Amino acid sequence: MTARSAIVVGGGIAGSTAALALARAGLRPTVVEMRTGPAQDAGVMLTLATNGIDALRVLDVDGPALAAGFPTPEIVLRSHTGKHLGATPTGVPLADGTVSHTLRRADLNTVLRDEVTARGIPVVTGTVVAVEEHADRVRAVLSDGSSVDADLLVGADGVHSRVRSSMDPPAPGPSYAGLVTTGGFAPDSAVVGPERDGAGTGAYEMVFGRRAFFGSATAPDGVVWWFVNVPLAPEPDRRELREVPTAEWRRRLAALFADDAGAARATIDATADFAPMTPIHTLPHLPRWHTGRCVLVGDAAHAPSPTSGQGASLAAEDAVVLAQCLRSQDDPGDAFALFESVRRPRVERIVRAAARINNSKAAGPVARRVRDLVLPAVLRLSATSSLTQYDHHLEWSDEPGARQPAGRRGSWARVGGR
Repeated sequence: MTARSAIVVGGGIAGSTAALALARAGLRPTVVEMRTGPAQDAGVMLTLATNGIDALRVLDVDGPALAAGFPTPEIVLRSHTGKHLGATPTGVPLADGTVSHTLRRADLNTVLRDEVTARGIPVVTGTVVAVEEHADRVRAVLSDGSSVDADLLVGADGVHSRVRSSMDPPAPGPSYAGLVTTGGFAPDSAVVGPERDGAGTGAYEMVFGRRAFFGSATAPDGVVWWFVNVPLAPEPDRRELREVPTAEWRRRLAALFADDAGAARATIDATADFAPMTPIHTLPHLPRWHTGRCVLVGDAAHAPSPTSGQGASLAAEDAVVLAQCLRSQDDPGDAFALFESVRRPRVERIVRAAARINNSKAAGPVARRVRDLVLPAVLRLSATSSLTQYDHHLEWSDEPGARQPAGRRGSWARVGGR
């Protein structure tokens, strides 16, 4: 029997992991990506949580991914005055002690794309402008007039997915989170002294500033990786944001953090250049994740705020579970329905939790005082429940008759071999 073919639209984190997982499940994926190489300007950094690392282990790509980053097992939270509000882990250590890691987004993209190439998975450069679904195949139409046909299609093209809008025109688009973000990398020597918050290597330091939110982590080489979330309404035009020069953003950010304790001002001032300022969008609930031969994964289906620290990890989980479902079901529509039934409750729970945190980043004076008063108690009381999002193990079985994927935390998702 000829292996089923698949088009994976998008060659980023979600698309590359999906292609790797589909290939392991015995399908023949082809990746369609608009860029000729991994996007080097796609954000600053990301957290690869332990549940995401666990999913990448199924695909044997966790090693190079971890080698590209450094351990960040904890987040220390402070108020604008420097008051310690509490600390929270970024994951549940795996059995071998591995903890969550922080990576440059471009580096994780490169690692995964290199694995796609090394495993002989074809990559077609082009922009998908339409998806045509037929009874026995699906076609991706590219902007140059060419097309790619396959048995099924996976839309992994991000929160602004063209596959989503083509597959289901009435589908809601992403929602603006009320925040814009940028970040960069500063030499540690430039920000040591009384303004350093003292988290040190191995922990995030995050500050609820009076006017904006600041987060940083110090890498083993002493470089400070940082980001800011700035409340801004109404939603700005993305192109206009990118046209504002770094010098102007430096001036604006200095004013935003002028009254805050901590290292934000010194770190920003020591950074030679910033990532492009971009608006943060989320996709809290999408009525349809799939049609008969098309399915959405990652941010195209369920985009949490970066606050969750779970975007890349959920995409990796999606890839593994989707591949398992396709291996266990002959009909793509049945596989997609199973995939959605397993994944939707988990990801939407995480999306909602991240949205609540976003609201606290943009708090007004009264809400800010209330937050700083109650947050320490909330962190203590929720210490156990907050870890449940990380306690999600996926196991790949090559034995026939294995269980179908489960949808509970801590479950071992297995689907039988074909």
